[in-house]
Amino acid sequence: MTDLRPFIAGLPKAELHVHHVGSASPRVVAELAARHPDSKVPADPEALVEYFTFTDFAHFIDVYLSVVDLIRTPEDVRLLTFEVARDMARQNIRYAELTITPFSSTSRGIPEVAFMEAIEDARKAAESELDVVLRWCFDIPGEAGLAAAEETARLAVDLRPEGLIAFGLGGPEIGVPRPQFKPYFDRAIDAGLHSVPHAGETTGPGTVWDALRELRAERIGHGTSAVQDPELLAHLAEHRIPLEVCPTSNIATRAVADLDEHPIKAMVEAGVLVTVNSDDPPMFGTDLNQEYGVAARLLGLDERGLADLAKNGVEASFLDAPGKERLVTEIDTYTAKWLAR
Repeated sequence: MTDLRPFIAGLPKAELHVHHVGSASPRVVAELAARHPDSKVPADPEALVEYFTFTDFAHFIDVYLSVVDLIRTPEDVRLLTFEVARDMARQNIRYAELTITPFSSTSRGIPEVAFMEAIEDARKAAESELDVVLRWCFDIPGEAGLAAAEETARLAVDLRPEGLIAFGLGGPEIGVPRPQFKPYFDRAIDAGLHSVPHAGETTGPGTVWDALRELRAERIGHGTSAVQDPELLAHLAEHRIPLEVCPTSNIATRAVADLDEHPIKAMVEAGVLVTVNSDDPPMFGTDLNQEYGVAARLLGLDERGLADLAKNGVEASFLDAPGKERLVTEIDTYTAKWLAR
């Protein structure tokens, strides 16, 4: 079989489902842990491998929040954001919509204006120095309840930074019904933001329907359980509503038992627009290049199939039309040159 890893490594890509804190590399997490030695997070990158081994989704949330607690100053925010972009540049990710949870930082004492300035400074530096275009999705941490939803909506609408384009909902799904967040999504959508909630990762397809009907979702984060409902799959396919699929993440959090059982193939066969993403890559021992390799195996893709998968990411993004055209052209040019070798 052809080794597709060299092709994937050079393939220009967009990533649509990747979390800010969850993208902190072991090196950056260790540096932050050393800055804040009262944390329980190990300051040794090798020890983080064991620390990032999860027993279930609830354990993952606990570990994730312990890393969130390392982000205590605007300087921490800026360091994290720029280093995430540096890791993306190494993978030839040209465009990313990074999910950020501002409530987690502002509620821990980082001044809201300083937080916005830190992410924006990092965004501009990433574009000029690394050729990585970043845009933000501010998400509600569902486990923190409606007070967090109110604050996230206020920060998104009233302090809207230049790079903010979308509004989301993350955290656990069990015990956190989607409809209660409708007023906050309505406010964000009315302000011109796109709706991109997580749904159907650890709950059934009813959660996805709630995200579509109540939160007016334009894309669905994960949507793993959508395959349990043929009517839902048909709706997603007909209306070209993309699913942000994160295969390794689904295994790490036990949302899916085994990669060979992952529903991505059924999604594609139903005609759904599928994008492949890394979610919280260092925490799950992966990156976007590796996820493309997983998708190639599960879907039987060759180089052209992988290029089409990359173009799915561009199509499903909220990048402007000229930006989409440029990135698709870059993907096509790269693929043609590779196949002509």
